[in-house]
Amino acid sequence: MESKTYDYIIVGAGSAGCVLANRLSANPGVSVLLMEAGGSDRSIFIQMPSALSYPMNMSRFNWEFLSNAEPGLNDRQIICPRGKVLGGTSSINGMVYVRGNACDFDQWETLGAKGWNYASCLPYFKKAETWFKGGDEYRGSDGPLATNNGNDMQNPLYQAFIQAGVEAGYSYTADYNGYQQEGFGPMHMTVKDGVRWSSYNAYIKPVRDRKNLTIIRNATTHKILIEDCVAKGVRYQVRKQSRDIKANREVILCAGAVGSPHLLQVSGIGPQAVLKSAGVELIHDLSGVGENLHDHLEVFFQFRCKEPITLNGELGLWQKFLIGARWLLTKKGLGATNHFESCAFIRSKAGIKWPDIQYHFLPAAISYDGSSAFEGHGLQVHVGPNKPKSRGYLRIKSGEISEKPELQFNYNQHEDDREAFRACIRLTREILNQPAMARYCDGEIQPGINVITDDEIDAWVREKAESAYHTTGTCKMGSVDDQMAVVDHQCRVRGIRNLRVVDSSIFPEITNGNLNGPTIMVAERAADIILGKEMLPLSDAPAFVHPDWETSQR
Repeated sequence: MESKTYDYIIVGAGSAGCVLANRLSANPGVSVLLMEAGGSDRSIFIQMPSALSYPMNMSRFNWEFLSNAEPGLNDRQIICPRGKVLGGTSSINGMVYVRGNACDFDQWETLGAKGWNYASCLPYFKKAETWFKGGDEYRGSDGPLATNNGNDMQNPLYQAFIQAGVEAGYSYTADYNGYQQEGFGPMHMTVKDGVRWSSYNAYIKPVRDRKNLTIIRNATTHKILIEDCVAKGVRYQVRKQSRDIKANREVILCAGAVGSPHLLQVSGIGPQAVLKSAGVELIHDLSGVGENLHDHLEVFFQFRCKEPITLNGELGLWQKFLIGARWLLTKKGLGATNHFESCAFIRSKAGIKWPDIQYHFLPAAISYDGSSAFEGHGLQVHVGPNKPKSRGYLRIKSGEISEKPELQFNYNQHEDDREAFRACIRLTREILNQPAMARYCDGEIQPGINVITDDEIDAWVREKAESAYHTTGTCKMGSVDDQMAVVDHQCRVRGIRNLRVVDSSIFPEITNGNLNGPTIMVAERAADIILGKEMLPLSDAPAFVHPDWETSQR
């Protein structure tokens, strides 16, 4: 068994791991090892933004996790794709860039994540980013992560959706990642010069020749090596050979909301009863590992389109060939966007402090994974409640990392979540029947005009709702008084020295939107914490809160 030594061992080359590998290795005096179970990201299906449905459905790039039967969804098993490739899930996701609402991070602090409020986090969002319009008090101008508006909403349906929202009485927001998240406006994506700008493209490719940075791919980490409650390194397998690597300073888990708790549990860190049931020797009883599992759930609202202007007309083999050929030659055209170019964040009712419903608009009627499409021209809106209260768990079945863990999300089990979906359906109908959209919409494909009552809506959601692939919370950050907290405010695993978790698993509560952006921010901030650097100065940029909430507090 071979033994090597590095200062920092980072497990997982995904959204967080690539950030940490870049920032830690910027100090030439330390050695950094970045480990990834997957392989190369050199595939047109990964790099071409419009091909996003392909890597998500390829076992070569996806761990292909599957939930238990979900009682709140007619006992359906829900797919949970996670990236197994350089760049991790940022190499197979939809590339949507949403930071979340300012109130999300203030909420984190109230839940015990000391120092993770909006004023502290905003500078790290800015540090990570280069916004194509230039920097300001909210947006970054010289960070590795490129963000933009795609093809600038050339299809008229994007603007029609935004206008319909305004006609329905909602506000317009020019930048939902800036001062005001609430409202209808353009959607942002992590694409640069027509190419998916994954965390690997953004953070590792420019620095991969650093002498103090080693990258090992196709290496599956089997366990964390722990002696006397100190993380000493990891055991991994590559080419069927088992090897040990020692860490002089720290082991940092960046394997995601499924991978990180899974690895902790098979290493003997987690709830005593779970480990005993799986036949794993208990090293440290940590009740919260794998608990607090939650996710965003969404449904697709689909309409027929009166005009032949949707992407449903571009799904033939010849059309796809032309799109791909143009992208290969120029990195432009329909291949250079994820097609989610307008969106909205609204409140389900007055008196709520920040939005709790999110919309992704798509000028096509097609399943998210591309497996089925409406025959004819159609359009759709992805909609779902952004602050779910249902919680589940992740539990290992054995001590073998190769055996996938049990995932039970308990989707749609909380009555508040079911009520929120009823609001989603009724508010969406109201929006899509405004004049701006009425000129294009030609009847519902789904849910259909007969889905009206609470019971009918509930039944349709149970049958049709799908994951938005925003898994989080399984190693949550919290205070010493929180017995379910797995890491402290410095991302250190409670009770084990020299071990941290830095990824979306540590979110105490899911943010109001897609998770790639906040995961990268968390890693940027964690890098300064790990290096012992002075934290970036607090931001004093204000954030929008709806006037009716402020009035209700007087």
